[in-house]
This record gives sequence, structure tokens and C-alpha cells, in this order.
Amino acid sequence: MTLYTQFAEHIGAILDRLEAAGDIPAGIDRKNVAVEPPRDPSHGDLATNAAMVLAKPAGKNPRELAALIAPKLARLDGVSGAEIAGPGFINIRLDEDAWRDELRTIAAAGGDYGKSAIGAGKTVNIEYVSANPTGPLHMGHCRGAVVGDALANLLEYAGHKVIREYYVNDAGGQVDTLARSVHIRYREALGEDVGEIPDGLYPGDYLKPVGVALATEFGDSYAQAEEGEWLTLFRERAVAAMLELIRSDLALLGIRHDIFASEADVQAAGKPQAAEAELRSRGLVYDGELEMPKGKTPDDWEPVELPLFRSTEFGDDQDRPIRKSDGSWTYFGNDLAYHFQKSQTADVLVDIWGADHSGTVKRIKAAVEALTGGKTEFDVKLVQMVGLLRDGEPVKMSKRSGSFVTLADVVEEVGKDVVRFTMLTRKADAQMDFDFAKVVEASKDNPVFYVQYAHARIRSVHRKAAAEGIDISGEADLGLLDGAELALVRHAAQFPRIVEAAAGAYEPHRVAFYLFDLAAGFHALWNRGNDHPDKRLLVVNDPGLTRARLALAAGIGQIIRNGLAIMGVEAVEEME
Repeated sequence: MTLYTQFAEHIGAILDRLEAAGDIPAGIDRKNVAVEPPRDPSHGDLATNAAMVLAKPAGKNPRELAALIAPKLARLDGVSGAEIAGPGFINIRLDEDAWRDELRTIAAAGGDYGKSAIGAGKTVNIEYVSANPTGPLHMGHCRGAVVGDALANLLEYAGHKVIREYYVNDAGGQVDTLARSVHIRYREALGEDVGEIPDGLYPGDYLKPVGVALATEFGDSYAQAEEGEWLTLFRERAVAAMLELIRSDLALLGIRHDIFASEADVQAAGKPQAAEAELRSRGLVYDGELEMPKGKTPDDWEPVELPLFRSTEFGDDQDRPIRKSDGSWTYFGNDLAYHFQKSQTADVLVDIWGADHSGTVKRIKAAVEALTGGKTEFDVKLVQMVGLLRDGEPVKMSKRSGSFVTLADVVEEVGKDVVRFTMLTRKADAQMDFDFAKVVEASKDNPVFYVQYAHARIRSVHRKAAAEGIDISGEADLGLLDGAELALVRHAAQFPRIVEAAAGAYEPHRVAFYLFDLAAGFHALWNRGNDHPDKRLLVVNDPGLTRARLALAAGIGQIIRNGLAIMGVEAVEEME
């Protein structure tokens, strides 16, 4: 149990006693009662809004209710004072032993420190990456891949059951284009001079091995054949090859998915028809005509009757067609069915999309709400593109891809951990530049380096203590830690709160921000020893003090490892 959960229980017990005494009504909803650090550290160590959120249902003034709670908090072990502030907040001051106890809690919990049960086993389906299976992943896919995977780790850490899903768009015209592009590479592998790849096809060299494999398997059987004879076969083989390439690219980032769901399979299983029937049965799909688009005139607009989903009933700005005039499914019709399929096995759906898909968020949210009767929670996290720079200059395209810089190229140059950490150093919907020079820079301006360096320093001082023959195996006297050192424990103790807040908001970047601040606090503590040897973590002639400070360092290192594990980043033992 962490310090914050411990005091949440204390407050719950106090409220129980107030109920039993008749001071507040029984059964008041307490879900919004929180324990957190005060905004101004000078006001105390913890703060609670209990009186503020419960006063109205309790029929009391907030300060009146706070006056009933604060004295009971003040009498708890480890509490040096509880003060009412402003309209009814309660600030709590702890004695120093509370922070020493929390450091012991960190040591005892180890890799489980910060884990939460707020997920209560709820199943969350996170769909991320979902790039068209037409080539290798590029850096536009990278950010969404990292955000989605880190979010999956975070939600598991917070007690959810997570399904990692990739949606394969293998039923659209782009996969026919892929098959035609592969057919050219197939003929090339047979010795034909194919010249320049025609406009509209995929020109990348990554398709050459697919062509060679087909030439080896089928010889020249399809070299001069009509398209209808080979298109389906080449499409299936090409998509399979591209998915293997995509899986390989994702593996470079340490990313795996539990499910690769096929759009073609969704259609073949009749899922769009089933979704339409379900919505029609409830009057949420009707046959009607779309409004004339802006800029069109009656002379150049021919209205067509289409099946329309009543998305306006769920906050959208217009009803949306689920089929085209030729009877084929619209993108929305397919997506509606796919999300209905996902909702059958999950309590919550989270999609990680590129920011260019922002226009479709409202309609898909409307569809999920309609199809599930509002029982399935649905959220979309939009991810902005990444600008690639080298010393401030835009990076040229990759020869391998033909039009973009591949994810594999970037990971090969700077490493998985640098890529993953960097992708989480800004909010997902904020613009980001990835400068090859800056992300490997050994400076405090580089968050990746700064956090890794903190962990490496912690490990190095433990190795040095062993080399100096200092016995650090016994129980440390944490009473030897000074105020600045205990202040760092206060910061460390916020990690469980950060995990829960980040998980609740589906924002894994909050963990990266927290680790950077924690690392900064540790580096500041380390740097005290530059001018004052007695402030160093390792004081050779004082093994007792060294043991206490290394216990502190070990606790900080543990939290850095726990946070980096959520981000999918290794905690390095030493820096080169």
C-alpha cells in the first residue's frame, strides 16, 4: 500500500465514523474524494478535497465539514498537522518518518511499486498502427505505434486486461494497386526490363523480394496472363508479405499485437450487413438522400437514395451513408461493423489514429454508442505527424521505400529506446520534430539521455561501493537522510498517482514527463557532492550514511525502472 492509498483509506474510515455518529448522511457517493499533493508544497505534503465534494450531499458548509474531518486526520500516526485552507480543502503535514516508511515501501514492492487495481480487470481493446499493408512502416506510423504500445503497458500496470489489435485494411483498392505493383516486380525478377514504375503504383525496392518469391514459385506462368488470372493470388501473397514486413518493423520497436483483424474477413463474415440490420431494427438506419454539398448547384448534383445512419442523434453534424450508390460499403460502413465486432470482447475501445483522421471521430463515436447502447466506452487518441530533421535540416526520403523514411532506418541509426522515449516526450496531439542529432545528444536538454543517465549513475555508485568494500547489505538507518533527500522521496512517492492519472486519461506521456522531473531531482542531489564531498552518495569513511543514501538511490532507481518498463524502454546499467 502506498502513502496516497493509505491516506485514502484513513479518510474513508473517518467518513465511516462520521456516518455512524450521524454527522453526515449514510450512502453519500465518495468516488470523487481525492488525496493528492497540494499545488504549493509549502502548504503541506498531502491535500484532500473530501469536504469540498461531500458538503452539498451532506447538507453542510464545506468548511464546517472540513472542521469535522481535520482534527481526526491530525491525530493519525505520522501526521504532524491538518489545516483547513480556502473554501474547505484540508492540507496535511506529515512527519519525516512517513517518508522514510514510504522509501521502505518502495524497496519492498520493487517492480510492483506503482501498480494499481483501478482497472479492476476491465478489458480494454487498443487498436494502434493499423497502417495499410502496402509497404514498410514509416515515421508517420512510428509515433502512433509507440503511443499505443505504451498505453497498453500502462493500462496493464493499472489493473486492466488489454487486447492489442491491428486492423488490416486488406479489402480496398490500395491492395489491388499493391498486387499490380508486385506483378511488375515479378516480371522484373523473370528478367524483363520493366523501366520506371508507372505513376500510381508503389515504386519501393521493398517489393523486389516479393517479386522474386513469386517468380521462384510460379515461373513465368503469369508473366503475360490477363490481370483477372493473377490479381487475387498476387494480392493475397503481397498482403501476407507486407504483414510480415510490418511485424518485423514493429519488432524492432519491441511491439507485438495480440490480434491482426482483417477488413476482408469482416466483410466475408457479413459483419457490415449484421450491423446494418441491428441499426435498422432500432430505426437508426434509414434510406434517404444526402444534403447537397456546399459549392454544388442543382445542375451538377444528382441526389441518390442511400442507407444513412442517424449519427446526428449522437452529436454528429449530419447523417452518414454506410453504402455507396453501387451497393458497396463506405469506409464508414466497414468501420462501423469492425468496431461492433471489437465491442463483443471488450468493455472499452481505444483507437490510436493519425490526426488527419480527426474528421471521422464523431461519426465512429456515434456508431459505437448506437451499436452498444452506450455500454461500451470508446475513445480516440489523435497523434500528430513527426518532422524528421538532421541538425535542423529536413531529412530526405529513403531509397528503400521510394517515398519516405522507414521506421527501420530510424531504429537502426539511433536505437529502439531512443525512438520510443522520444515519441513520448510530448503529448500525442502536439506537433513533434525528431532531430537525429539531438535525440542522441548527451545533455540535460535530451530527456532520453537525462533519465537513462540518472539510472546509470545509481547503478554505478552501487558498483563503486562494492569496489570500495563498503558493506551495504544491512538495514539502512534512514534517519540519517537530510531534508533535501527526503524531499526526493516525496517526489518518488507520487509515482503511483501518476500511473493512475495517466491510465485514466489514456496519456502515457505523463510517465515520461514524471521520470524527467524525478531524474532532475536525483541529478540535483548528486551534484551537491561536486562542491561538498560530505554530500556525496558514497562517503567512504561513513558506511552508515552511505548505506542510507544508497537505499535512497536504490528506491529512485526502482521507480525509474518501473516507469521505463511502462514506456517499453530499457533502464541501462551504464552509459558509454
